[in-house]
Amino acid sequence: MASSRSVIIAGAGIGGLTAALALAQRGFPVAVFDQAQRLEEAGAGLQLSPNASRILLALGLGRRLQPQVVVPEELRVRDARTARVLARAPFGATAAERYDAPYWVIHRGDLQTVLLDAVREHPDIALVLGTRVENFTQDSEGVTITARAARPFEQRGLALIAADGLWSSLRERIGDRQTPRFARHTAWRALVPADAVIPDQRAPAIDLWLGSNAHLVHYPVRSGALINIIAIIRDDWREPGWSAPGERADILSRYPAAAWSPAARAVLAAPRHWAKWALYDRAPLAHWGQGAVTLLGDAAHPMLPYLAQGAAMAIEDAAVLAQRLADTPHDPAGAMRRYERQRQRRTARTQRAARRNGTIYHMAGPGAFLRMLALTAMGRHRLLTSYDWLYGWKAA
Repeated sequence: MASSRSVIIAGAGIGGLTAALALAQRGFPVAVFDQAQRLEEAGAGLQLSPNASRILLALGLGRRLQPQVVVPEELRVRDARTARVLARAPFGATAAERYDAPYWVIHRGDLQTVLLDAVREHPDIALVLGTRVENFTQDSEGVTITARAARPFEQRGLALIAADGLWSSLRERIGDRQTPRFARHTAWRALVPADAVIPDQRAPAIDLWLGSNAHLVHYPVRSGALINIIAIIRDDWREPGWSAPGERADILSRYPAAAWSPAARAVLAAPRHWAKWALYDRAPLAHWGQGAVTLLGDAAHPMLPYLAQGAAMAIEDAAVLAQRLADTPHDPAGAMRRYERQRQRRTARTQRAARRNGTIYHMAGPGAFLRMLALTAMGRHRLLTSYDWLYGWKAA
């Protein structure tokens, strides 16, 4: 259990677990609470761009991650109807050299397992499951959380990091009572064995298909053994949650043969089982915390998946917050404010860029034609360099 000098983290997602490791690396005792009784290895694939992978490598996780990741050689942006490659961005060795860190894709469950194993092995980190952090109070000596397991209890700590996700209850306690906003899109995800798709579709690449009011992404995970598929459509279905069942016939009907090539539809037809979730985000928040309490990851800046940066931004948050606390360990409140100032502009820019990409990806009519012309005009390296601001970031 936590000591009165522990940094308390509410939420054992990717951001919370990374923050625990980054803080422990800098000498802080840490207590992580999560309401789940056990942490499931569920979810879709995710992209770990160099701004995130360099942090995981600095935490000493490279040896554990290497067997799980795929290094995509390129991003291929395709026209939905013709399957023509409109633009390419080189990843692989090119990205690793340009950004001093690799571009990886991985299954979310594999990343979570690596982080969990490292957390459980660390002597200065306590992981407490089946426990929900519901509220907090503060005084000059630190933070007291009110948590609920089999029964309510209180626990004191040096500081509190709310990493409890999009629907964060602690964000409301800090003062923001606005609910997440529905993006009018639904994401569908599936995994299939690599041999269920043609060889070109199991190549070490990220394929992004752009259509009208829908797009499709697929890439290999689990060292190439599985293909991760994400299909995103304009939709009014808005149930909260992560894993509602979806029917293959339903998703295929949203990618009609008249508008989507046989190759794209073959990818969509490969899975027997789909899961879906409604997409939400929030507008950038002016104030992330108060005193020795702050927000991290989706609790602070949930973003739409059109830039593949949700996990990466949480990992960046973790690195910056740990460093700011290490700079002034006797002034956690001041450290929290410096962390927030360092992160707010970047995360807001990333949120806006993700939302803008969503508009571009789903253009129809003349807009889709102009999108095709713009992408075709981009050289191989120009597409990659447009993301220098994102992938080249380092936690100074």
